[in-house]
Amino acid sequence: MSKVVVRTDDVTGFFARAKAAAQRADEGLAFTGQVTLSFEDPQRMFAVLSETRRQLMLEVMREPKTISQLTTRLHRNRSAITKDVGMLEGLGLLVSNRETNPGHGIQKVVRAVAPKIELVATLG
Repeated sequence: MSKVVVRTDDVTGFFARAKAAAQRADEGLAFTGQVTLSFEDPQRMFAVLSETRRQLMLEVMREPKTISQLTTRLHRNRSAITKDVGMLEGLGLLVSNRETNPGHGIQKVVRAVAPKIELVATLG
């Protein structure tokens, strides 16, 4: 996936994008590799994508990091990082994998789903 767009939009906009995607599929055209996540309310979007969560996303967009690395880098406690990673995974913005850490068991490595995440909020 090349890009994720997180935007504010209403149901009409959602269905317009879905209709355009269905038309592209019917015509056998390629998709752009872009995924859109919509929020109806800008306040909800920015509550979910708070400053601390955006910082976390930026860290793993630069390069994948373990939960321990994120805890150290962002100066936050492990449980808060783990909770935020879970939420952002649920939204489809991050993915994590358990990998062996030789001599130390297993560690969770967190990655962004795309190299670019675009936030678009429209008021009014």
